Amino acid sequence: MNKFYLLLMIFVFACQQTAKKPAEQEWIQLFNGKDLTGWDIKISGYELNNNFNNTFRVEDGLLKVCYDQYDTFKGEYGHLFYKEPFSHYIIRVEYRFVGKQTPGGADWAFKNSGVMFHSQSAASMGLDQDFPVCVEAQLLGGYETGERTTANVCTPGTHIYMDDSLITDHCISSSSKTYRGEEWVTVELLVYGDSIIHHVIDGDTVLTYSRPIIGGYSLPENYPLPKGTPIKEGYIALQAESHPVQFRKVELLNLEKK
Repeated sequence: MNKFYLLLMIFVFACQQTAKKPAEQEWIQLFNGKDLTGWDIKISGYELNNNFNNTFRVEDGLLKVCYDQYDTFKGEYGHLFYKEPFSHYIIRVEYRFVGKQTPGGADWAFKNSGVMFHSQSAASMGLDQDFPVCVEAQLLGGYETGERTTANVCTPGTHIYMDDSLITDHCISSSSKTYRGEEWVTVELLVYGDSIIHHVIDGDTVLTYSRPIIGGYSLPENYPLPKGTPIKEGYIALQAESHPVQFRKVELLNLEKK
């Protein structure tokens, strides 16, 4: 290799590394790996930031939803909200289900969690409100047999559109495979305000929809936004529904122009 070519290769490599740095720096670590700084807790039946039975905690660098201090689950649906709302972004979450479901949990809540987005704030939820008004990327683990997709979409208090058709079903399944054990699963959500939304697993788009609006299943009475209102932004929350779940990464790339 001649000296000129070697210098050229070094220059190209340096330029590539420099080009990568801004994008890398734009990723926001919503979970810092140490504690719950920057997050608010809302558990149904309890006041804001009452972490009933230490449900949400950080141990061994993992953000955990735990039920070891529960005798039985009695509808204490919980959500951990990041402090800041977002509109256009990519969020990447690595999660896994572990252990056994808490006694008292509903059958449908077996290995069931979610990333709630375009959500109302934690502070605006009613004391006994089970789920925030939002769009949910539903995270599911498989049973011992049969298929059960993950990265589905559910719509508490909202509706979505698919192929220009209004969808009023509460949940729509993705095309993902079944993740049956305790392996880590990486899900990315590409969210473009009140436009298009993609759910992606391992680089494959498993679900696409658009135009989230207020309306539908479990919309609280006297909610301040009327039905049909486009949802352009909102908060992000992680869900607790009676099955232990762990998160080792929650990071966001803000796509809004600054």
